[in-house]
Amino acid sequence: MAITKDDIIKALEEMKLTELNDLVKQIEDHFGVVAAAAVAAPAAAATAAAPTEAAVVITSVGGNKVGVIKAVKDLTGLGLMDAKKLVDGATPITVKEGVKMDEAEKMKEALVAAGAAVELK
Repeated sequence: MAITKDDIIKALEEMKLTELNDLVKQIEDHFGVVAAAAVAAPAAAATAAAPTEAAVVITSVGGNKVGVIKAVKDLTGLGLMDAKKLVDGATPITVKEGVKMDEAEKMKEALVAAGAAVELK
C-alpha cells in the first residue's frame, strides 16, 4: 500500500517540534538542500497552537501543605516521604512531565483542590 500525502501530513502533525527539526535536518542532509525558514514556520506555529502534552508544575504550595503532599502522592505513585520531599523543595515543582493534556487538566484540578497553585507548561 502506498503512503499518501495525507498520511505524511498526519504523521507530521503528531510529531513534537524537536522531532520535526531532526526530520528537516535529515532531509537536508539526504537530498543536499537547505529548507527555507518560511516553510518551517507554519509547521512550528501549528505545533505550538495545539500542544498535546504538558508538564504539571506547582507554582505555590499554599496553606494546605499536607493536602498537597497527599495529592502529589496519589497522582505520581510516590511514597509519602518522597512526595513530602518533592513538595518541601523549592518552587516551582514539576510534578510530572509529558502528560497528555486531558490527564494534565485532571491533575491540575486535584492539586488546586488541595490548595496548590498550578500551571501547565
